[in-house]
Amino acid sequence: MELVIRDAEVVDGSGGPSYRADVAIEGGRIASIVKEGAAAGCQRPTGRRVLDAEGLALSPGFVDMHAHSDLALLRDPDHSAKAAQGVTLEVLGQDGLSYAPVDDRTLAEVRRAITGWNGDGSDVDLDWRTVGEYLDRLDGAHGGRGIAVNAAYLVPQGTVRMYAMGWEDRPATGAELDRMRRLVAEGMAQGAVGMSSGLTYTPGMYAPDAELTELCRVVAGYGGYYCPHHRSYGAGALRAYEEMIALTREAGCPLHLAHATMNFGVNEGRAPELLALLDEALAAGADISLDTYPYTPGCTTLVAVLPGWASEGGPEAVLARLRDDATAERIRHHLEELGSDGCHGVPVEWDTIEISGVSDPALAGFTGRRVDGWETARRLLTEDRLGTTILQHVGHEENVRAIMRHRVHTGGSDGILQGLKPHPRAYGTFPEYLGRYVRDLGVLSLEECVAHLTSRPAARLRLPDRGLVREGHVADLVLFDPATVAAGSTYDAPRTLPTGIPHVLIDGRFVIEDGRRTDVLAGRSIRRTPTA
Repeated sequence: MELVIRDAEVVDGSGGPSYRADVAIEGGRIASIVKEGAAAGCQRPTGRRVLDAEGLALSPGFVDMHAHSDLALLRDPDHSAKAAQGVTLEVLGQDGLSYAPVDDRTLAEVRRAITGWNGDGSDVDLDWRTVGEYLDRLDGAHGGRGIAVNAAYLVPQGTVRMYAMGWEDRPATGAELDRMRRLVAEGMAQGAVGMSSGLTYTPGMYAPDAELTELCRVVAGYGGYYCPHHRSYGAGALRAYEEMIALTREAGCPLHLAHATMNFGVNEGRAPELLALLDEALAAGADISLDTYPYTPGCTTLVAVLPGWASEGGPEAVLARLRDDATAERIRHHLEELGSDGCHGVPVEWDTIEISGVSDPALAGFTGRRVDGWETARRLLTEDRLGTTILQHVGHEENVRAIMRHRVHTGGSDGILQGLKPHPRAYGTFPEYLGRYVRDLGVLSLEECVAHLTSRPAARLRLPDRGLVREGHVADLVLFDPATVAAGSTYDAPRTLPTGIPHVLIDGRFVIEDGRRTDVLAGRSIRRTPTA
């Protein structure tokens, strides 16, 4: 065999008890598993290389069900932010805004809209226009060597709407809806695994339910799933969850709820209500999964908290409104007194908003500071040309713990890698689960947690040969020390790498070896074979 991992404690992703075994790898796949105490005559495998895994757990590679590495994978071949956590697959195209499918106009607009998530893209050759071309670009990245970890892609509904009808806040015409259907169908046929929405982000939020339902019918026809960032995580959170469940039931489309949590003061302690809603829908036959990150603050762009009407027409229209004193006062009134849809229907509490990054280096002094009022926010939005990212300290620990226990839960970092002080979840989500919530707090057992991070997401993505330590499965594997694994990232030092994860393999090749990033680029696009 090419490689034998000797005496590992195998946590196989099924949720069942761990066991001690030798695992042999050949040709990028798991060739054999010989458990300790196997029947007489069953010889231990031998290999050209033998790795002593005494004291280490061996699990499938972790799947980040909500990632914002759309340009980072092309920009940075190292990508230790995810590789060092044991992530072997990321799902991109999240929150309804990404870089395919586009034409020249749409590409320029989406680059502006999500500069705070991914940078402005000026350092990346954005030479694709379709979903298939973007996936090809991932496969051919870095001189044809590939990317650091595997990547799947969701067709972004907000980008599709932008492409078909611009930034207008109105229902689509019949012709525009037909064009959106075609764009989603083309993206699915080219390998996307589903469709995402950002329904507190423009222009995706302008879509009525009937429009979303029609697009979900297309997604369902190709065997994909719908992944919405729904219309509220605040004042209307439960109604927003109910809306997505009803919409996908009508469309016959599987549902995966993005960063499914209950935030802001109005939702403290209300996770059981969400879980009861999910249980009722599951009992009635709904196909639902969800992801969360193990932290209480959220992270987004500062412009995202504005009311939706303020963003109609696109980024330049937003800036013009901010520069006009009367319109800016109207925006402030919606934010501070009424509760804008961009701030989840809750009047903004400025002291919960921390600046995590800016696009203009001249504004770097604001990083790490709390926003002290509307005038500061207005200044940042205009001078940084909407490129400011923020942490929102609006979560509740009891909600986080309750939701992560649910049987359809998976892990997603929602990791934004931009900014001087990004959210520590970008570098720490998966070791945080294993270290703090498994070992230190006992919220989940090790076997159950690994299943949440591996086999459950693989099942949602319909990947039959990933997510489990099984003979014949792809050798995307993680070796970690359950006694020491921990997130190194903190709010003060968010780019610190984790500890206790010495080895990570993708396709049977070491991307992390003895705790160090190798030069291996074993990642490729993971494309769903369409059923339509």
